[in-house]
Amino acid sequence: MAGDGAPLLDELRAAIGKYVVLPSDEALTAVTLWVAATHIQTALQHAPRLAVMSPTKGCGKSRVLDVLHETVHQPMMTVNTSPAVIFRVIGKNPRTLLVDEADTIFGPKASGDSEILRGLLNAGHQRNRPAWRISGPEHKPTPYPTFAMAAIAGIGELPDTITDRSVVLRMQKRKPDEKVAQFRSRYSVPELNALRDQLAAWLGPLRSEAARMVPKMPVEDRAADTWEPLVIIAELAGGHWPASARAACLAMTRHEAVQDEQSSLKTRLLRDIHRIFERENNPEALPTHDLVAALIQDADAPWAEYGTKGLNAYHLGNLLRDFNIGSANYRFAQGRQAKAYMRNRFLDAWARNCPDLVEAAPDPASEAARPALKHPPAAPAGSLPIGPPGGTTGPQRGR
Repeated sequence: MAGDGAPLLDELRAAIGKYVVLPSDEALTAVTLWVAATHIQTALQHAPRLAVMSPTKGCGKSRVLDVLHETVHQPMMTVNTSPAVIFRVIGKNPRTLLVDEADTIFGPKASGDSEILRGLLNAGHQRNRPAWRISGPEHKPTPYPTFAMAAIAGIGELPDTITDRSVVLRMQKRKPDEKVAQFRSRYSVPELNALRDQLAAWLGPLRSEAARMVPKMPVEDRAADTWEPLVIIAELAGGHWPASARAACLAMTRHEAVQDEQSSLKTRLLRDIHRIFERENNPEALPTHDLVAALIQDADAPWAEYGTKGLNAYHLGNLLRDFNIGSANYRFAQGRQAKAYMRNRFLDAWARNCPDLVEAAPDPASEAARPALKHPPAAPAGSLPIGPPGGTTGPQRGR
C-alpha cells in the first residue's frame, strides 16, 4: 500500500507542470512532494516552507499559489491577514498557509505585525514551538500552536530566516517556447481537486507509518529538517521517487548555497556603492567608468580580484541586474555625455537590502544647491568597458 503512490505522484507532477513553468525539473519534483506532505502534517516533525520568489511581476508565482490552493490540505490563502487570525486557525489539524505578496509584508514599509508574522513562520517550522499570548478576561497566558505548512510568495528576496527553512523556488518569466495550459476554474479546479482527494485517501492511512520513518538524508542540519518530509513522501510512494527526491534535495540546496554567496557579495556591492555616492556628496549620477574605478581601488574590497582581471562595467551591470538597476546615457556638466548610474535607481535596493543605510528623501532645494560632481580617481591604465553590452539608454538630462 505504501508503494502505491508513485503513479499518483506522477499524475500530480504532470498536472502541476501543465499550469506553471518552474525553474527546473528538480523544482517540479519538490513542489509535487511538498503538496503531498501537507496531507500528513500531523505526522511530521517539521513543516517546510515553500518560498516562491521572483525578481519581477509576471513570473508565475501567483499561478503557483492557484495550483497549490486546489491541491494542498485545507488551504488558507492570505495577503494581509493579521497574525492574530493565523494564530487562531492553526490547531491540532493545521491548515496550509498560502501567503501572497510577501514583499508588502516584509518590505521596508511593513507594519509592526510583519515581525510577529515572521516569528510565527519561523517558529512554525518545527513542532512544539507555541506562541504565548495573554487572552481572556483573566489575562491568562495561553499557548497558541504555530506548526503548519506554509507557502510564501513575493517579489524580491524573503527574509533569510524564512528562506533558511524553505524549499526555494526562484521563478523567472517564461521563454517564448515555454507553453502552459490556461488555468480556468471550470475545468482546472475539478481536475486538481480530484488529485487532492486522491492524495488524502492514499496518505491518510499512512500517517502512523510516516511518523515512525527516519529516512537517510543527503544533507544535514536545517536542510535535512526541511527536506525530510518530502523524502518521507517519496519513500512512501516508492518507484523512482526516493531517488528523485534526494536528487532534487541535493541540486536545490546546492543552488541555494551559491545564491547565498552571491547575495552576500551583491549586498556588499550595494553598500560600497552607497559609500561612494556619499563620499561624492550624493550626486544625481556617477559615470560607470568612475564608479568601477572607485570600487576596484578600495584595497579592503573584493572588486580588484573579481573575475579574471578585476571588476569591469559588464560585471557591474550583471551584479546589479537582479536589483533592477542598470546604467543609462547621462549628460554631465559642460555637455559631456557618458554611461552612468543614477542614484535614485539604488534607493529601493538600499531600502530592502541595507535598511540601516536608508535616509530621509533629499530636499529638492538642497539638490539644486549641491556643488558640481567631483570624480573619483581615474581608472588604472588599460581599457575598461563603458557599460554592459545592450545596456539600456536613459534620458538625456543636464545638470
